[in-house]
This record gives sequence, structure tokens and C-alpha cells, in this order.
Amino acid sequence: MRIETVFMLPPLILSFYIKDGATSAFLCTIGIILITAFIMEKTPSSSGRISPKDGLFIVSIGWIFASIFGALPLYISKSLPTYIDCLFEIVSGFTTTGASVIEDVEVIAPSVVLWRSITHWIGGMGILVFTISLLPKLGVGGFQIFKAESPGPVAGKIEPKVSQTAKRLYSIYMIITIVLFILLLIGGMTPFDAIIHTLGVVGTGGFSSKTASVAHYNSWGYYIPIVMSMFMVFCGTNFSLYYLLYKKKIKSIFQDEEFRIFYGIIIFSIIIVGFNLYCNNYGTLGRSMIDSLFQVTSISSTSGFATADYDMWPSFSKYILLVLYFIGSSAGSTAGGMKVVRIVVMFKLVKREIQKVLHPKAVIPIKLNNKILNDEIVMGIMSFLGAYIIIFITASAIVALSGVDILTSISSVVTMLSNVGPGFSAVGPTKNFFFFGVGYKMLFCMLMLLGRLEIFTMLALLSSNSIGNRYVKGSTK
Repeated sequence: MRIETVFMLPPLILSFYIKDGATSAFLCTIGIILITAFIMEKTPSSSGRISPKDGLFIVSIGWIFASIFGALPLYISKSLPTYIDCLFEIVSGFTTTGASVIEDVEVIAPSVVLWRSITHWIGGMGILVFTISLLPKLGVGGFQIFKAESPGPVAGKIEPKVSQTAKRLYSIYMIITIVLFILLLIGGMTPFDAIIHTLGVVGTGGFSSKTASVAHYNSWGYYIPIVMSMFMVFCGTNFSLYYLLYKKKIKSIFQDEEFRIFYGIIIFSIIIVGFNLYCNNYGTLGRSMIDSLFQVTSISSTSGFATADYDMWPSFSKYILLVLYFIGSSAGSTAGGMKVVRIVVMFKLVKREIQKVLHPKAVIPIKLNNKILNDEIVMGIMSFLGAYIIIFITASAIVALSGVDILTSISSVVTMLSNVGPGFSAVGPTKNFFFFGVGYKMLFCMLMLLGRLEIFTMLALLSSNSIGNRYVKGSTK
């Protein structure tokens, strides 16, 4: 919990320096967190190695507590009218969703705007992975936390020890952050705007310091959307591949099946959406391609930035974007969605079943990167996809009860589960989620957490007696 107070120091210092009225809000929040942390440290707890159940428990509860306390600066500073609105905003930040209930972000205190973007950066790789990189004393048991926290079906260990893996990942994360920040400064952004958009891109979140999002910079030319598009794709790529790049194993990167398919999907989508826009009198071919490039990469990386109101685009283009909402990015990236590797395995499974109909006695293994996947991995992937679809259908039906149109209900749910941000229709890129009632905002918070923690991490907590078991263990020491 204390690590959250460290990340609150930059907005606290900014608030104190520019006197934007939020200084007391950050001081109060830091005080509340430190007092709570002190009390929790005095509470008896179980000892020993961290079990898989403990790993799931720590990750899930950690995200919930980080969001509960992280919302306090917004609430105390009166940036939003209700605590639920503040909680929605910060859950959206930590889960790197980028959905918002703020109608005009430019009237919010700059320090608060900085804090909500910092939550993107923290959530990008996972606040608990960051903790592990600083606290190697967790030892072998820490792998359970890392496995639950790392996006995607396979964490892909870079180093033998979890702490070393986390440090490597965050070194890469920091380098990408610094490089993008410098490039945005070169593009003419102010230091404040550059850091806000950098944190949003690297964390694949989507919070902007401008109400119009990146569309605010449309009159500046193509430099900013092109640079941001490049880095959104980079951050939607499996971070383990960057370590291979560091080791100069370029051939291994291009041999990665998910890498090739992910970039293939993006290139193909950019071309067909761009030409669809151009053929429907959207603008020049250059403008059509640039906006297609930006929105395809933004949604594929689940960042959620916008240079245009794509809700007004032709139906075919919107259909392609909707498909990209579901697919998301690569496993092992900071992005959300079903993940390309899962979709690949699903198609391979369907292909195998068709082949088995034609050749009933044939033994046809499912391979990924020329390696045979065992049944446990395949079943885990299919179980995830099944759970995703069940939750999507159920939640969409619940949201439809609010009276919104079908496109709003469908897109609002998929954008939460895939951690994209804006959807279509009433929750499009030029609108927000403020109009939903308290119950629906709480549902969206749950969906964002489910999506960010790969569904089963949260479901395991909700369907087990983890809380009770830990309390009993702690009280009987």
C-alpha cells in the first residue's frame, strides 16, 4: 500500500507548486493510506511460502485497495460529484481502460489529471510486479503473484528469478517511457501534456489532458499521431520480445507466431479501414490512412485515444474496429483484450476438429511456435474465451436494461472487458460514461478488474473462501 503514496508525490509536488487547490487532498490521502498500512501490519497474518491461492488473493485485493484509496484525491478535491464516480475513474486508470466520467478534463486540477494518468503507468505492467522487483525477499513464492499479474496466458520468464524478470521488464518499460516523452516534446507538446500522453500510451490506458483527446492536435500535422501510433503498437507487443531484441536475437522475434499475426492484423486493418474511409468521402487518402492508422493501433493496443469521432465512420470500418475490441493485443504486453495468441490457438483447435472429422483416428497436436501445446494449456485458453463470452453476453443484457441502445450496451461491455476505454454510440470517443447510474458504474468497475486481471484471477477470489481462510490462519498464529 505504501508504494501508492510514493506515486502520489509527483502530483502532490505539482499541486503545491502551481497551487491548484488539490494539495490537501493528496496530503489527506497519503495520511489515510499510511495509517491504514500501519494498522494492517499489526494485524496477524499467515506466514510461509506464498501459495497459488495467496497469489490470487494478493493480486485481486491489491488492485481493489489501490483503487479505493487512489480515488480519494479526486473525491476530496471535489473533482467529481460522487465517490463512485471517482472510483470508476481510478479503476479505469489502474486497469488501463481509459473510460471516463469526466465531461471536461481541462477544468480539473492539473495535479489530479497527472495522478489519474500515473495510475495508467502503474497499472500498465502491474503494481504488484513493481513491488516484486523491489522486494525480492518473496523468493520462489513470488512467482504466483507474477503469473497472476502478467497479462496473457503465458508470462514468459526472462530471467530465472521473478524479481530479476520484473526488473528487466521495468527497465524496458522505463526506456520506452523516456523515449516517447522526448519525442512528444520534440513534436511541440508542453512537458505536462507530453508526460500525460506518454503515461497513457505506455500503459495503454488512453487518458488525455485534453477533452478532445489526441484530436486536439489534428491541426499540428501527422507527427504526433504517427509517433503515438508506433508506440501504442510497441506497447501492445509481448515485452519478452524486447529482451530478445536486447540479446540481438532478431530472428527469434520474427519466428514468434503471435508477433507476426498481431502485426499482420494491424497492417491489414489499417489498409482496409483507410480505403473504406476514403471511398466514403471521408477526406484525402492521406487523412483517411492516418486516422485509420491511429484508431486501429489505438484500439488494437487497447489504448483508447482518438483523433476522430470514429462513431461517425462507415459501418464497415466500425465493424472492423469492433472486432479489434475483442481481439486486443499480444500476451505479455501492457494491453488487454482476449489476446492474439488465444485467438490463434482457438482457430488451430477448430482446424484440428475439422481434420478429425475427416480423419477420425488421426492424432493431430496443436502447435504454437513449433512447440506442442498440452491439453491443459489448450483447455485453459478455451475456458478463458468461454468465460469472456459468457460474461460479455450477461453483462450486455444487464446494461441493456438501462434503456440504452444495443450498440451502446454491447460496446460499453466489450470496452470494459478488453480495457479499451471509449465505445460506440452513447459511449463513443466524444462522449463518456457519466450518465450511467451507480449500479452500472459499479458493474463496469467489476468488468474492468475482470478484464485487467485476466478474468480467472478475480473469479477465483469471488468463488473461494480466500478471505476467510486467511483470516482464520492469521488469528490462530
